[in-house]
Amino acid sequence: MGVRIGADVGGTFTDVVIELDDGSFKSTKVLTTHGGPDEGILLGIERIATEHDVDMADVEQIIHGTTLATNALIERRGAKTALVTTEGFRDVIETRTEGRFEQYDLNIVLPTPLIERNDRFTVPERLNARGEVLIEFDEAAASAVIDTIAEREYEAVAVGFMHSYRNSMHEQRFRTMLLERLPNISVSISAEVSPQMREFERFNTVCANAYVQPLMASYLFKLAEQLKVRGADCPLYLIHSGGGLVSVETAAAFPVRLVESGPAGGAIFAADLAARYGRDRVLSYDMGGTTAKIALIEDYTPQTAKTFEVARTTRFKKGSGMPISIPVIEMIEIGAGGGSIASVDSLGQIRIGPHSAGSEPGPAAYDRGGVDPTVTDANLQLGRLHSDNFGAKDITLSPEKTAVAIRTAIGEPLGMDDQTAAVGIAEVVDENMTNAARVHAVENGKDLAGFSMIAFGGGAPLHASRLMDKLGLDELFIPTGAGVGSAIGFLRAPFAYEAVRSLYTRIEDFDFDAVNQVLAELTNEAETFVRQGTDAELVVERQVSMRYKGQGWEIPVKLPDGDFDAFAAEGLGATFTKAYEEFFGRAIDDLTIETVSWAVRVASVLELPDALELTSEQNRIEASNTRPIFDPVTGDMADSFVIERDDLSPGDAVAGPGVIVEQQTTTVLSSHHVAVMQTDGTLLVTRGSASLGDLL
Repeated sequence: MGVRIGADVGGTFTDVVIELDDGSFKSTKVLTTHGGPDEGILLGIERIATEHDVDMADVEQIIHGTTLATNALIERRGAKTALVTTEGFRDVIETRTEGRFEQYDLNIVLPTPLIERNDRFTVPERLNARGEVLIEFDEAAASAVIDTIAEREYEAVAVGFMHSYRNSMHEQRFRTMLLERLPNISVSISAEVSPQMREFERFNTVCANAYVQPLMASYLFKLAEQLKVRGADCPLYLIHSGGGLVSVETAAAFPVRLVESGPAGGAIFAADLAARYGRDRVLSYDMGGTTAKIALIEDYTPQTAKTFEVARTTRFKKGSGMPISIPVIEMIEIGAGGGSIASVDSLGQIRIGPHSAGSEPGPAAYDRGGVDPTVTDANLQLGRLHSDNFGAKDITLSPEKTAVAIRTAIGEPLGMDDQTAAVGIAEVVDENMTNAARVHAVENGKDLAGFSMIAFGGGAPLHASRLMDKLGLDELFIPTGAGVGSAIGFLRAPFAYEAVRSLYTRIEDFDFDAVNQVLAELTNEAETFVRQGTDAELVVERQVSMRYKGQGWEIPVKLPDGDFDAFAAEGLGATFTKAYEEFFGRAIDDLTIETVSWAVRVASVLELPDALELTSEQNRIEASNTRPIFDPVTGDMADSFVIERDDLSPGDAVAGPGVIVEQQTTTVLSSHHVAVMQTDGTLLVTRGSASLGDLL
């Protein structure tokens, strides 16, 4: 593989990584340009190409991940969108599932639907759950709805009819009629975007896709054009939420699949390191400028899900956000990044986020007009960050502006000095992230005991050792390139696509023909998308979501290769029973077993990473440079070492308190932490003297 570039647009920074011919990585960070995210990408690419004397004509691939779709949904700044649905189901996206995410809150406020009631229209038609027509499609009524759409000048239309996942004929007919009348309008149909049962999730997903499609299509095609203008005559690929690469055309058609694209790259980055070191139970911790993301990786593979939530209105509360039913790497995400704003609530408690200073104006420390104290300001106040080695070239940190912001917003209202207020900010954000990790583990039925942590992103190494203490973990890995980990992950991702479709059948009267047909169609669909980007060898993984009759949710079960017959169906029931026992502790006897949704993931085959062993050498290193840094173990500022990561060699060990600085991030060690440089440049952080014998 020749020269490749990965570009990750975050809420605060845009990270650009270039992989050179010799396999080495070089990187840079630029402030995200929210008015036009492509400007920041182009600036970063031009800068890194110039610095390393790379001709853009020699670049073979550019891989991009972005938060643009996510931000558009959160900030409600998408296209003017209409929803067309089955008569009688106009309010599904508002009534939701009639569940309450906070059972005992009498004043609960449900999230506002993405599309207002005045923009939702119905057409008489109806299919049953087997896809059979109950009420014929009313073309006259559909034509009247199209007239209204034209009169109101909608930019996009979402179409979601009942049970279209089993038979899409009515959705396709409406789309044909609409495009005949309005050929330039964006149209999304649920049978293509999310062909799964549960109308609320499916309708909401197609609404989200239609809502961001004009924005994302314009952005992606403009970026591709601008790259070519700059001499990059190579393919541009996008990383989707499931952790695979797709073409610009696919991403523009299904932009809802990009909602978690950046974080997916981070999970791939962590999984790659986990495989190298043989760690089959890993907590991936990614903290950037705006959010923190936590994911579980087992057997070197990130956990996945078929649905997730965007823009939760209540932290950690399932059901308080906008459900999106697409394949995704499962993680929990909270507003706890370097730019997350600290404030004091009505009870006199310090609160962090969810609002962020972002890149415009940024934390007070950036001296770019921001006046609110942030997590970055707290880290500067506590000596963990310093202007002399802050990674972003466009920023010179201002301790004076930081002190004023913390004193005004936190210190004075609570009667604290600057240091105590900064400690409060740091401890609250660390506890928020720790709680997020615990909640995510519990929701997935996992005990974090015995897990290793892999931390990356510009902010994570600053906080990871503290989280390791709070969670009781024994190992923390800080990889090389940690500050731009997601962008590196893009370059390690396969071309991959997962196709999903709901098909209900029971083990006792298994519909072999229908199941085999659906699996064949899903395989063909997924392979078609993957072949748009690669002709490499492919691997096919199949999965089914199953449950006992009467249950409201399912668990995933892996499928063997080949078509289904009576013997295979019986084996599938036994496989489900075993999986159910592992997940819940015991199976349920004599209940009918049902299959609900089927999924096929096709991915290009990647070379396995070289296995690495922990270094047996441990050479104690004493740093000559020091500065006062807050140590949470002693609870005070202490004279602590400052050492450049590039000055460490394999086997070198440093004992806290202190910081290890590099271009894009800083690793903080408390007085009971030890970091040992590994042969690949990774830092292994452990707790207590037992890890190094008499070294301490």
